[in-house]
Amino acid sequence: MTSVFDCSVESELLDGLRAARGAIGRGELVVMPTDTVYGIASDAFRPEAVQRLLDAKERGRDAPPPVLIPGIPTLTALAEHVPDEVAALVREFWPGGLTVVVQARESLAWDLGETRGTVALRMPDDRVALNLLADTGPLAVSSANISGRPAALSCAEAQEMLGDRVAVYLDAGPRGVEASDGRDNGSTIVDATSLDLAEGRLRILRHGVIPDDEIARVVGAERFA
Repeated sequence: MTSVFDCSVESELLDGLRAARGAIGRGELVVMPTDTVYGIASDAFRPEAVQRLLDAKERGRDAPPPVLIPGIPTLTALAEHVPDEVAALVREFWPGGLTVVVQARESLAWDLGETRGTVALRMPDDRVALNLLADTGPLAVSSANISGRPAALSCAEAQEMLGDRVAVYLDAGPRGVEASDGRDNGSTIVDATSLDLAEGRLRILRHGVIPDDEIARVVGAERFA
């Protein structure tokens, strides 16, 4: 049975977080707000839960979900190595609309799909999301939509697309609007996996809410492709 909680009401927020924590623990799916769009979440360390997320979105394993984390210390726990440029970017833009792709620790017992040994990590700037992440730890989270359709900017949009594939919906009101300059309304995704190479550069995989020139300002144009 699907439950929807209005997180603008403090009592419902507490009940919703409790229900969401329970659903994640059972391997079920939760729709949660972030600072950019609504996301569909599962336990990152339960392969069957991640597969349920991909199935709900009608998405293949060739498009693994990012992982939302509660803070910078979790980045160092999940990444094999944190380049100086990535450390500078997360100090500047976390919590917020920046996703960094790094090499994942080989020892991690998870299966996010065809990641080729990498993981996309983000710390969202949203009270509800951070409260849930503090309880659950890292969550596999992708935009709450059917693949090929626009990302949900409201809980109602997510529910219209995903319905009872999701156990708990946390409604925290509308999220951001489409950028007028053609940028995506999701996070900016930066690939840092080649930085350890002699000629390695940061590469923008998705032009999102943080402009490219802000990324270049922090890391320097010479490290930015």
